[in-house]
Amino acid sequence: MLKRIKGTPAPQGVYLPIAEAKFPSFFYDGLQYSPPARGTWNIVHTNMLVPESHQIYICALGCLRGVVLTAAEMGALSRFSSIVVEEKHLFDGTMEDTVLRGTAEILSRLPKAPKACFIYPSCIHHFMGCDWQHVYKQLVSAYPHIAFVPCWMDPIRRHSKLTAEMRTRRQIYSLLEKQAVDGTSLNMIGSNLPVRPQCELSSLLRANGYRLRQLPTCTSYEEYLAMGSSFLNIGQEPLAHIALAALEKRLGQQQVYLSAAWNYEEIEANLQRLAQLLQIAVPAYTETKKQCDRRLQEALKIVGGRPIAIDFTAVTRPFSLARLLLEQGFNVQRIYCDTAVPDDEADVALLQRHFPTVRVYAVRHAYMHAAARTDTDFLAIGQKAAYYTGTSHFVNIVEGGGWRDYAGIQEMARQLIKAVREEKSAAAYIQQKGWGCPTCL
Repeated sequence: MLKRIKGTPAPQGVYLPIAEAKFPSFFYDGLQYSPPARGTWNIVHTNMLVPESHQIYICALGCLRGVVLTAAEMGALSRFSSIVVEEKHLFDGTMEDTVLRGTAEILSRLPKAPKACFIYPSCIHHFMGCDWQHVYKQLVSAYPHIAFVPCWMDPIRRHSKLTAEMRTRRQIYSLLEKQAVDGTSLNMIGSNLPVRPQCELSSLLRANGYRLRQLPTCTSYEEYLAMGSSFLNIGQEPLAHIALAALEKRLGQQQVYLSAAWNYEEIEANLQRLAQLLQIAVPAYTETKKQCDRRLQEALKIVGGRPIAIDFTAVTRPFSLARLLLEQGFNVQRIYCDTAVPDDEADVALLQRHFPTVRVYAVRHAYMHAAARTDTDFLAIGQKAAYYTGTSHFVNIVEGGGWRDYAGIQEMARQLIKAVREEKSAAAYIQQKGWGCPTCL
């Protein structure tokens, strides 16, 4: 029997001191609540990064609502189409033909043929036993000038080893082909936002004559394909691993993973590792670290003892960021995160030893729908933290905002000061999907 969920959330269910947290999954993963903080990217946003491409989603009307609204909000409905799955398709054996006819009709109505077309079946097709190999074979035969890419939108498999987000990151690079190697060209793989040119990773490469190619900065399909000429791929977030491995196996592109850390030692180790691979000298960054300290202490004077909450959508390494701020004297009290990424394991352990009273809060737990949202004295980093605390002082950032390394630390210090001084309504910001997406209205 269904039971209405109401009342105040049980403390045991939605938060716990970090000292009691068991890495990596901190909370029961069952019935979920999705807070209306919508700035995170989804597979539609990520796929739109491939220039001159088109997306076709094949699912029931209820499932289509979210992805259609994403494309509409982006002002990108001209690059998005859908084929509706109806009840009759479950038993009449016409699903494959419907997809082929629907795709043909969609392509015939486009003013210009896309260079690539991403096809997204949905959860229900796993149960229908559709012959997708036949579908893709027919499409490739009928439209040899279009590169068709098989994808999936199947949230029922979110606990599988390969989630929809991971597969999308792999598939958007699947069109890259083996070509003459450019020894001065490297790729940043798997990130929705481009690494800022001010970041030390970017400046180190630029100073030594290397070009960093990034999908979010590609303006043409040809520029995107040129990523296949790079000799080295860099990843900075866990979702990139599957794409890095696929490219290394298929194109022979070497890979290196340089996590977007927030502590000086790991940042320096990342830059040293990259320098060793390229056989180039790396600066000591001694003065840069001192500058980071000064910027953080300037921020601390403004922030004072105000409690801080961080959420996992703001940065890929929330526990690393919490560690940095706590070690600099900030009053970090909450980290909103259901499951920590492997990169944060050492940071979680350090926080458990030295800052055991910091609380870890669930984001998706069903009881979080009843969160009071009256902690307006908080300074939040991230949209979900802003929503759950109810504060009007927050750093509006998603996926690190393209910042990393020492430059990222100094930018975060600036943003903390700005968040204290400028009050803003969270509702006006967090309702827009895909914050930072270049084609968003």
